[in-house]
Amino acid sequence: MIIICRILLAAFIVVILWCLMLLPRRGHFGWDRLADARYAHRGLHDMKQNIPENSMTAFRRAVESGFGAELDVHLMADGHLAVVHDSDLSRVCGRSAVIEDLRAEDLKDYPLLGSGESIPLLPEVLALFEKKTPLVIELKVEHGNASALTDAVMALLRDWEGTYCIESFHPAVLLHLKKHYPNVIRGQLSENFLRTNDAGTLTWPVRAVLTLLLTSFATRPDFIAYNYIDRSCPSLRLMKRLYGVHEVGWTIRSKEILERLEQQGVMPIFEGFLP
Repeated sequence: MIIICRILLAAFIVVILWCLMLLPRRGHFGWDRLADARYAHRGLHDMKQNIPENSMTAFRRAVESGFGAELDVHLMADGHLAVVHDSDLSRVCGRSAVIEDLRAEDLKDYPLLGSGESIPLLPEVLALFEKKTPLVIELKVEHGNASALTDAVMALLRDWEGTYCIESFHPAVLLHLKKHYPNVIRGQLSENFLRTNDAGTLTWPVRAVLTLLLTSFATRPDFIAYNYIDRSCPSLRLMKRLYGVHEVGWTIRSKEILERLEQQGVMPIFEGFLP
């Protein structure tokens, strides 16, 4: 009986610690302005029409269609901010290069596949969305540049007149926002890293921590942006049930799924169709 009691006590303590580690920030006053929109993943791109992802044409189509947009930002060698998903440009430009090693003047030599467009800089995209539809801005950390990247993005957003939130897979971005830009809506991106190959060289313990959102007690995210096919994650479900954390679902590729998730209060990021 004593052994059973000890096991039950240990299990109870583990559950309490788990719940405490998942504590988000609640009640940010700006969330409602974000939650009313649908977000085109990397802009409203369509390679059948030669409109690449994260291109100015894709972003312009999103604005004209009344959608917000999700976009990706990297810090370049000269301090400029490039709007592109991959650090290695092979997939999107057909030519190998690392965006962090390039300068803004180099982008003319790396047109996006299927178009004559160059990789846009963040100020160009911000100008397009200003006073219009909202943005979900994902910060892509490379080589430990979380603080420098976050500071560079926030310098541009300081006087920008628009609605936005910041998200990242890297908890260091959220920690930096929490400490230096507490009024900014911040979100933790995640998925089941134990199932996918997206985690690269991350060790199993790190994959488990990121999958289970166990950095939340330190970063205090306003929302969790989770791969919608993995949203059965017990930590996500617990955060929603206990704390009412906001959920963003990515990347949704059908109208039926989008509408179902919206009915469950999920803010959608979609791709490949018009809702």
